[in-house]
Amino acid sequence: MLKGRNLIAPNDFTVEELLEVLELAGDVFRNPQNYLDVCKGKLLASLFYEPSTRTKNSFDSAMLRLGGQVIGFSDPQTTSTTKGESLADSAKVVSQYADVIAVRHPKEGAAYLMSKYADCPVINAGDGGHQHPTQTLTDLLTIQQRLGRLNDLVIGVCGDLLFGRTIHSLVSCMSRFENIRFLFISPEELKMPEYIKDDLTRKGVPFTEMRDLAQAIPQVDVLYMSRVQQERFVDVDEYLRLRDCYILDRAKLEAAKENMIVMHPLPRVNEIAVDVDADPRAAYFDQVKFGMYVRMALIMKLLGLR
Repeated sequence: MLKGRNLIAPNDFTVEELLEVLELAGDVFRNPQNYLDVCKGKLLASLFYEPSTRTKNSFDSAMLRLGGQVIGFSDPQTTSTTKGESLADSAKVVSQYADVIAVRHPKEGAAYLMSKYADCPVINAGDGGHQHPTQTLTDLLTIQQRLGRLNDLVIGVCGDLLFGRTIHSLVSCMSRFENIRFLFISPEELKMPEYIKDDLTRKGVPFTEMRDLAQAIPQVDVLYMSRVQQERFVDVDEYLRLRDCYILDRAKLEAAKENMIVMHPLPRVNEIAVDVDADPRAAYFDQVKFGMYVRMALIMKLLGLR
């Protein structure tokens, strides 16, 4: 049972529990009319201490489509944080109003801290460069729906592997499934953190680090692109030097498998050319759609509703 639980990192749930959420999300996707009033009378507190378009709108839409309501903010300057209120106190206060909290924060560990003090379930909607578990659930549902499996895959992740919280969560989670191999495609300055590579080595999950995107494309079943995140850089010149290091276009896709899928957590800058959008292998707009359904399923599970 997931009722009353928190989701701070993907590994908070067992593989079986993840599959439970995906199964329910798939049913919501196929039969949305069956879930219109499931959360009637329930409140989601949507607390976004960092800018977001897709994730906040996805959470808000999920709760509204379930018949619930949403409170919260998208600008911390309008909150008591400006008066010095701690995250612990904010969690305690907000959980007196809401039935479930979704929080995004620029500092790693913020969602975990809030979960220790809140009197309702807390969902991590992204904490700094650390984890983004609901994006990972979105990614799993997308892969499952598009490829029909979560095992026996070669997954290439490309771009900002150092700060990319969506990529960190995806790699950590997918390493728990059978016969998974990773290709880590990045410049030297944005390589995958050592702690993630060490974890894969302990689990016996194979990975290869490489610089050449064109070399990786023919090998992969899933190509997960990511933007170089300007907000994670102190040195603007360093960002400008690295931001265009990988650009996927239709010409590069000619070498890819016919049923390979291209994913991206969005927003993109120019790491995926717009001419890729019409390719049937482009799955990143599907991710947006599936993200709402998987968050609907997660909210229901954490509230013990069906």
